[in-house]
Amino acid sequence: MHKIILSNGLEFMCSKTQTILEAAKLSNIAIEHSCRSGRCGVCSAPILQGDTKVVVVEESLTSRDISSGKILTCCRVPLTDIHLDVPDLGEIGSVKILTLPCRIDHIELLGDDILGITLRLPPKSNFVFFPGQYIDLINGGVRRSYSIANAPRSDGKLELQIKRVDKGLMSATLFSKTKVNDMFRLEGPLGTFSYRDDGEENIILMATGTGIAPIKALLESFTKDENQKNIFIVWGARYKKDFYLNLEPLIDKHELLLVLSRENCDGFFHGYVQDAVLSLGLDLEKTSVYACGSEVMIKNARDCLLKNGIRRSRFHSDAFVSSS
Repeated sequence: MHKIILSNGLEFMCSKTQTILEAAKLSNIAIEHSCRSGRCGVCSAPILQGDTKVVVVEESLTSRDISSGKILTCCRVPLTDIHLDVPDLGEIGSVKILTLPCRIDHIELLGDDILGITLRLPPKSNFVFFPGQYIDLINGGVRRSYSIANAPRSDGKLELQIKRVDKGLMSATLFSKTKVNDMFRLEGPLGTFSYRDDGEENIILMATGTGIAPIKALLESFTKDENQKNIFIVWGARYKKDFYLNLEPLIDKHELLLVLSRENCDGFFHGYVQDAVLSLGLDLEKTSVYACGSEVMIKNARDCLLKNGIRRSRFHSDAFVSSS
């Protein structure tokens, strides 16, 4: 067993057959992560001391990342004691991951290729989650990850927003065969994407496509204190028809900027979401960003905003990676 030491002094033990991320979770310690497969890059961590071994390909690390001493905690096992330059994320690490049966409570088309589903969990299942986290929905041997699109509700139900995927096994089932009261299983909550108070003046909630689902959950959860900050919602799509969700009931005094990358229409920003963020003219040193969408969007937005003054510790992301 080897000791893993985090930047805030917290320690946990990790065997040579466990990834660092697995060992942290078993110790009820949360460090940043999302996909758990080396593809999203969210669990990137600078290693200050010690040696590790790669057991899963670190797809999202660049050669520059590697040369600067970064690793992915979901892809590495320790060979010695390890010092990482990342902190733990506090109470989210104590949330219990459950595997539960669930039933379809409601199902509706939200757009041409977006399905809205509400899941009903067993009574007294005590499913606790942080807005922004996701679940794995399971049907037989097929498992797919979907963000929870709501803050905790008094009835305990979970909302999902699911995009139709060409030749996708789960989406084919959900779009063409699934009915109210059909039974599935779920595992969760998963991931560490959630709001944390960084002492910022501005909060930017940035999404493309169904990345708006966890953003909706964050908006529903914001307290009076968060709502006193300057909050901007930047939602990108290819075409105007792709905006499938009415956010107006959640906007309050916040600013909503809709972004089109393929279509140029009055009242919409034309371009990419990161360019739309820059157009707001905010002091990025006083800003936190919560970005959800494709891994390409996340990478491009992170690179762009870091160059323009955002602190790396204030760029929080949940990259949607394909099941393949």
